[in-house]
Amino acid sequence: MGQGQPAAAPEPKYWHLRTVLLRTIEAEFSTGQVIPNERELSARFGVARATLRQALDQLELEGRLVRRRGIGTLIAAPRVGIPVGSPVGGPAENGPGSAGGSTWRTVDCVSAPASAQLALALGIPAGETVHTVRRLRVVQGRTMAAESLHVPESAVPHLPAVPRVVGGTAEQDRAKSVLRQLERLGVDGESRSVELGVAEAEEAALLERPPGTPVLVVTTQYAVAGRLVALALSTYRADTCKLTFGEMGKVEVTPVQAGAIRTAS
Repeated sequence: MGQGQPAAAPEPKYWHLRTVLLRTIEAEFSTGQVIPNERELSARFGVARATLRQALDQLELEGRLVRRRGIGTLIAAPRVGIPVGSPVGGPAENGPGSAGGSTWRTVDCVSAPASAQLALALGIPAGETVHTVRRLRVVQGRTMAAESLHVPESAVPHLPAVPRVVGGTAEQDRAKSVLRQLERLGVDGESRSVELGVAEAEEAALLERPPGTPVLVVTTQYAVAGRLVALALSTYRADTCKLTFGEMGKVEVTPVQAGAIRTAS
């Protein structure tokens, strides 16, 4: 007996409505406009409020809509294109290369022994001290990404002595010292991968989004003369930005094994 095609799964009602709503807002509304309220939309499309909310939630998750308390639901601005490929994560705040409204703002810098997982990713002995600089990438005044830049102590052994206190200017000074040392090393090799993920609680707080929000995770390895000197994990908001690559940039598609996890600090 011949084997037929597998039956297609029925499309959920909210997903069909999401498609209808998307076509409607593209045809009838422009960026920044407020769409009708739930009662009006439910009546117009003949659907239950619960189904409508699911569809609206999905469109908000995709960055098509944005809710503003006291105003309503608005058409979101198009995603901002963000170039990927700047050495050691990009220009510092108010530093060279910050034109175009894109800067990196330092959150803090923590020096601690590397976990077994981080040590493996950096190719260093477990327990070696690693300096982790946390930064935010701000584009046109909006926070678009949170980054953790991990630098082994062996790669930057000549950092000036800075009091190891939590918070204040000491962490800012240590972060600047780590970044300056990396610049002096002269990074001459990079490898980069991009994958879809979700924002954990700490990342979500930095990005001002709820935990579980879809994000684009960019993992970048920086090398000098074939030796790995830094590892950056950059978490970009998938709802408001798109990553762009230069003319010579290449995107390599690599299958991920089930159960694989991304490196974390």
